[in-house]
Amino acid sequence: MSQLLEKQIEAVVFRFKIKGKVKAIKPFGSGHINRSYIVLVSSDGGATEKKYILQQINTNVFRDPETLMDNIHRVTSHIRQKLREEGKDPERGTLHMLKDRTERSRYVKDDFGSYWRMYCFIDDSFAYDSVDCPDTFRNAARMFGKFQAQLADFPAYTLYETIPHFHDTGSRYLDFEAAVARDLAGRAASVQEEIAFVRAHRTETYCIQNHIIAGEIPLRVTHNDTKLNNVLMDSNGEGLCVIDLDTVMPGSALYDFGDSIRFGASTAAEDEPDLSKVELNLELFEAFADGYLETAGKAMNTLERRLMPFSAKMMTLECGMRFLADYLNGDVYFKIEHSEHNLLRARTQFKLVQEDEEKMAEMDAIVARLCKKYQLEY
Repeated sequence: MSQLLEKQIEAVVFRFKIKGKVKAIKPFGSGHINRSYIVLVSSDGGATEKKYILQQINTNVFRDPETLMDNIHRVTSHIRQKLREEGKDPERGTLHMLKDRTERSRYVKDDFGSYWRMYCFIDDSFAYDSVDCPDTFRNAARMFGKFQAQLADFPAYTLYETIPHFHDTGSRYLDFEAAVARDLAGRAASVQEEIAFVRAHRTETYCIQNHIIAGEIPLRVTHNDTKLNNVLMDSNGEGLCVIDLDTVMPGSALYDFGDSIRFGASTAAEDEPDLSKVELNLELFEAFADGYLETAGKAMNTLERRLMPFSAKMMTLECGMRFLADYLNGDVYFKIEHSEHNLLRARTQFKLVQEDEEKMAEMDAIVARLCKKYQLEY
């Protein structure tokens, strides 16, 4: 990081309500959307040091950062109150955003029009980038489930959609068909088998959204990016809190559960070219379902619990559709390393959809058994 950039960032830091002197600023994390820095501030003549996370919000992705920050503030405030009622430390159980020096805002807009926010760093915490064992996956599930339970009484409809129709699979299907019709990159003729696979699942893409519209499953506050590294763990591997709340908005608990299974219960990388290596690991499915039902099960209704296995299939299909649509559009959304990257990604997702279909009865049996374990109707 150049000295000039460091000075510019330091000027932003001092527009937040902090005490002390900036000792160091370094790039932080592996996120692909917002730019993040860790800021070390010393006070009391160097006797006290405190860390913060400073982020520059990507306004190309999040077009209304002010409303986005309001979403995060309202959700974290709700969780903080729940933690206080439980007698737990809200400073470690959810994100804590700093106000600016005027105390009127939780973000800073710099002289170049960029939006910045600052969080207190949660000491003695870390995040996993991949599932190393079932217990790790189960602990992450407990935290995502707890997040859902803590917000079960929050009026989800009052939140702003930071990315409209993000997990509306029916809407994603229409986007896919539009990409096929336009065929901007001239690739449709070479992927007719993949296009036919998606079309064969068309009617299912509207299932979850239709249940929400009918009032059969509730509209909930959902995280919408339930990757493993969005849970902070302590030194014992136990979950502390859920982070990366930019995509918190109204949706279904099934979006979060299903996407977690898509990401974490696969035996292969998202772009694995050898499809024989791509399988759904039922042990990992059970571990995540166990942790999620332990903490969120009582907050869910019976239909939500029954749809948990289906949601794994549907969120995987949605992701595959998005990869294939981007391939047809000329790779304009997802970052790629080579010209066939999005096609490989789509094929792994479609193989996982087939795995989900073949193992659906087994997943149903697992969820039924776990519901019995936690005395939940199924």
